[in-house]
Amino acid sequence: MSHDPFVDRVFANLPRVGGRFDFASWRHAGRSTNEGVGVLPQAGIDPDAVARCVMDVDHYKGNVDYVDECRTIPDPAFDPPRTVRFYQRIKLPMLGSVHHELVLRDLGERDGWRVLAWDMHPGTDALDSKRGARSEYSVGAWLARPDAVAYALSSAPRKDDVGRLKFAALTKGADAGAAKVVQTNIEGMIRWSRR
Repeated sequence: MSHDPFVDRVFANLPRVGGRFDFASWRHAGRSTNEGVGVLPQAGIDPDAVARCVMDVDHYKGNVDYVDECRTIPDPAFDPPRTVRFYQRIKLPMLGSVHHELVLRDLGERDGWRVLAWDMHPGTDALDSKRGARSEYSVGAWLARPDAVAYALSSAPRKDDVGRLKFAALTKGADAGAAKVVQTNIEGMIRWSRR
């Protein structure tokens, strides 16, 4: 599989699969938020089913917490089903909406994990900031194997789109609550993959 720099950092910091949820975070490139990854051990995971759900961006709303809108953007530069460009808007309680365009790739297997990763598409620049803050950056990955699922991410809104106080809430608050959000997202993805 090709090596994505974010995925390389995830594997360098990936907690070992133990008996309970574990989370690790680290600073990168002076960004406003940490990068982080959580691992939840769980027997009977079907990595292919998890991968199908992760790639099914048109059905995130109702299956993935906080997703307010999500849809594929047809783009001849990408080759579904292994790669998809999509628009996503997330609505965070008491903080408002953040939106972006992302490119999600199925990277195959690495060290026994099925790996799917995303990064931000330049189309984010053209989004209307009145519909939500545009992301300054957004990278992430899903990892699955028969005994565990891991979720990694780092994102932040554009400061000019939200103002100083909301920016602090969306960045410092994100770091403070990251472990809980990551665990909740993993649990939700496992439930979805088993339906």
